[in-house]
Amino acid sequence: MGGKVLIADNVATNRIVLKVKLGAACYSPILTADGTSCLAAARSESPDLILLDSSLPDLAGIEVLRRLRADPVTRDIPVIMISASRDADLRLEALAEGADDYLGKPVDDPVLMARLRSLMRLRQNSGEGAIRGAALRALGLAEPPEAFEGPGLISLVASRRDCAMRWRKELQALMPDRLVVQSREEALDETGTIPDIFVIDADLDGAGGGLRLMSDLRSRAGSRHAAVCIVRGEVGGEGAAMAYDLGANDLLPAAFDAREARLRLRNLLRRKRRADETRATLQNGLRLAVVDPLTGLYNRRYAGAHLAAMAERARQTGERFAVMVLDLDRFKSVNDRWGHGAGDSVLVEVARRLHANLRPGDLIARIGGEEFLVALPEVRGPEEARAVAERLREAVEELPVTLSCGGSLRVTISVGLAFSLEDHALRTEPVDEIVHRADSALLVAKSGGRNQVTIERSAVA
Repeated sequence: MGGKVLIADNVATNRIVLKVKLGAACYSPILTADGTSCLAAARSESPDLILLDSSLPDLAGIEVLRRLRADPVTRDIPVIMISASRDADLRLEALAEGADDYLGKPVDDPVLMARLRSLMRLRQNSGEGAIRGAALRALGLAEPPEAFEGPGLISLVASRRDCAMRWRKELQALMPDRLVVQSREEALDETGTIPDIFVIDADLDGAGGGLRLMSDLRSRAGSRHAAVCIVRGEVGGEGAAMAYDLGANDLLPAAFDAREARLRLRNLLRRKRRADETRATLQNGLRLAVVDPLTGLYNRRYAGAHLAAMAERARQTGERFAVMVLDLDRFKSVNDRWGHGAGDSVLVEVARRLHANLRPGDLIARIGGEEFLVALPEVRGPEEARAVAERLREAVEELPVTLSCGGSLRVTISVGLAFSLEDHALRTEPVDEIVHRADSALLVAKSGGRNQVTIERSAVA
């Protein structure tokens, strides 16, 4: 998996031992001996995880954690606090300040490494590091920390219903979230709202049953991004390490402290929501890369790739396809007389009418200011494609377009129509050439009086 791990510990021996262990596991350790250096390295080195000792010579570990979480550049970096103190209040304070875990010394090495892998995997899979830390710093931007205290949905799944009800009673008094008791079957049901977090008994329906349920949840599209907290007899040893490696986001002992459980679950909810937000940002970015923001149609970039795929399918099946280039007639006069707002209204409405008169498998894209491209796969001949083109032309001309500024006007389109070549020639023709032939036919339609469909000459012949 790899990645950079920042170690903040004032004892040189501890730093060296951790450096050797992490290096052997193919991580890149970054060593600091005090809180100030830790804060500086967290900003400059963009580590994937921080191992933070609670006792540092200049700043308390809690204060360092507080500053990390207050800084937009470092607030999403996972932090494991390590302490020799057995003070339960310090543990609760660390979790309240946003520590992802709190491990007591001497550290259980298998659990530490498994916990590190778990947090690294979550961070890398969600893309938080790439978008939040380095991007903010590179762009010189900073976001204020957002509130995450809105209620979530938490599922409680235990071997015995009375046990889950006890969990619910203890936690509900401390949390604003909706807590629901579910069976295994109900947890796997994706027809309703998917919980943000599943709290699962490790021995659900027998030894290892909770881990099997977790694996099932991770394999399903609806629940794969939900957080999972496993409740087991102890949170140390090889069994705990295995739970983390199989996908658990956190562990709770069977006799858990409700106060600590609340903090851990709220931290899981915070990180889960941040990951959801990051995925939504990525998906929206991908959508904007291929979609015209004004009309909602695909753009030129997508149209080129789609046409290439359509041509490849045609080569394999021997079917022909048609390409149209459509242009609004005298669109400049609309902008000049009515303003660009009116022009936008016309483009949106024309796009809607064109889309409404095509088959689900047809392609429509906006490829220029007032220019559109339509591709029809598997057409039987010029007459079928011409009928579609005439239908589109009539749909645009039929009714006036209502303008956002008031009033209405009639608009028309001209259409140039071209076809892929017969099978023997199609194998050597670039798809751009088909678009070029359609564009040439459009020029003929424009020069011939507009508001008409013109088929390329080779197709007519």
